[in-house]
Amino acid sequence: MDKELVKISKYISMILRHKPEEVGIELDENGGWVNVSDLIDALDYKGVQLTAETLDEIVYHNTKDRLSFNEDHSRVRANYGHSIPVLNDLEPVIPPVVLYHGTALKYLESIKRQGIVSKTRQYVHLADELETAKLVAIRHGKPVILNVYALKMNENGFKFYKAANGIWLTDHVPLEYFKDRNEK
Repeated sequence: MDKELVKISKYISMILRHKPEEVGIELDENGGWVNVSDLIDALDYKGVQLTAETLDEIVYHNTKDRLSFNEDHSRVRANYGHSIPVLNDLEPVIPPVVLYHGTALKYLESIKRQGIVSKTRQYVHLADELETAKLVAIRHGKPVILNVYALKMNENGFKFYKAANGIWLTDHVPLEYFKDRNEK
């Protein structure tokens, strides 16, 4: 995907995750869906040229799987990362034994006091691949990877969801369920 489409993709993701009011749209509370035509019209009003074909390219060729369509392509949504209230339409899934959380060293002390919390997002994001967690961590500073004992959490009543792009979601990871990979 070329740089301009990546830029538009990030903008659409920001709108659908955090600020739909910025372009004058409302998201469906059940999953955060918006009509494709409403999104295109709203972005056009803001000076962002977008066609249904370009939106198709953005949805299907984005390596981060930020967005998805409904079955008939009439609606689109952000797959994860919402800071606004959107009901999760995902079914709980049994996670693997260990998942990974990528963060920066500057946040580690806070995490060790309160656990891994979602902060401004609805869910804590976890990865089932170490490399994915590392890529997330590097964006925020000196990387730290935490092992999250997800299956044990699940056995103790915590719910996990798997987004369309493979990111694992949970509400909170208490202190007793993770360990810094660098600690002995």
